[in-house]
Amino acid sequence: QVHLVESGGGLVQAGGSLRLSCTVFGRTLSWLTMAWFRQAPGKEREFVAGISWSGGFTQYLDSVEGRFTISRDNAKNTVYLLMNSLKPEDTAVYYCAADGSRLPPNSHGDYDYWGQGTQVAVSS
Repeated sequence: QVHLVESGGGLVQAGGSLRLSCTVFGRTLSWLTMAWFRQAPGKEREFVAGISWSGGFTQYLDSVEGRFTISRDNAKNTVYLLMNSLKPEDTAVYYCAADGSRLPPNSHGDYDYWGQGTQVAVSS
């Protein structure tokens, strides 16, 4: 069975940075497309960033393009989300997701596996 465990959330001031990590257990990361989603209170879960099997393709939500970077280390079975220039509107629970597709879908319904989420709070 596949388990995803996120870490790295926390409270940061606007303009600051955080790096989220997601470690995959039970399956080799290199066979999985990975993504980060987020969900703020009262809002729908939204796609933030995705990365293909090889790491050669990445995709981002428009509002985080240029500030966030998704990457993967298959040897460590871990995916990262580096978040720079954080804004209060980035405040949400961030979820790691995995799928067997070759390229990352941007709909949460397309992902088979999910982590438990990690809270990110950005103060103004």
